[in-house]
Amino acid sequence: MKGILLAGGAGTRLYPATLAVSKQILPVYDKPMVYYPLSTLMLAGIREVLVISTPRDVPVYRELLGDGKRLGLDIAYAVQEAPRGLAEAFILGKQFIGSDSVCLVLGDNIFYGYGFTSRLEAAASRAEGATIFGYHVSNPNEFGIVEFDPSWKVLSIEEKPERPKSNYAVPGLYFYDNQVVEIAGNVKPSARGELEITSVNNEYLRRGQLRVELFGRGMAWLDTGAHSSLLEAANFVEAVQVRQGLYIACIEEIAYNKGYISRDELRAMGESLKSTDYGKYILKLCEQ
Repeated sequence: MKGILLAGGAGTRLYPATLAVSKQILPVYDKPMVYYPLSTLMLAGIREVLVISTPRDVPVYRELLGDGKRLGLDIAYAVQEAPRGLAEAFILGKQFIGSDSVCLVLGDNIFYGYGFTSRLEAAASRAEGATIFGYHVSNPNEFGIVEFDPSWKVLSIEEKPERPKSNYAVPGLYFYDNQVVEIAGNVKPSARGELEITSVNNEYLRRGQLRVELFGRGMAWLDTGAHSSLLEAANFVEAVQVRQGLYIACIEEIAYNKGYISRDELRAMGESLKSTDYGKYILKLCEQ
């Protein structure tokens, strides 16, 4: 399975264009926001990643992440010229995806919770169909919303409905088999002029190949697309890390635990950052 990280452009409420960098480079507490969705792909066991962003921001991501080799990854880049919708990621990434299945994660989505890694690995291992997730929210008119029948069978998915049929939103994390390339290529622009990811999901639903897994109360999903939610996310990450002494989205730690890099490589990365708490945390991992 391959991964696409959509950072900037469609699916994010970007800051004014006068800013020098994308908001996904801005830190959420102690690390760049983009580390969080990248860590999600890594936890799923995905090592080949395509980062899609705006013409302005791709060079910034390339400078930050490089080719991914230091983490045992293979990172490529593509440009989305204008915000034409999430489904365009599979058109832009057609050659990258090839004949593989693919996971799409949005660059401003943060996930954290017990059992999350096992859910990711299970979704990534499915050979057919699509797996998306449902998360109970208090403001369902701001998201794509899943409608269920009394037995929890999925009936429909509606984008930002005026009259939501449930409180279960679809977070920015999607697993698809290779059919997604053909499906996305046939999606027509919505009234907003975008290729909606909801159209892709509804086509899988029509084919009887859509699986929706519900996140429970022990799972945190933070959509940091607004200024206020950036502060909320930073406070959440700080609280967890300070209380547990374990870092969220430390991509070097994940790479080491997955066996992508050696202890010596991990130590070298920690040494390069030893003046920061983040670097000290990495060095502490080397002592365990």
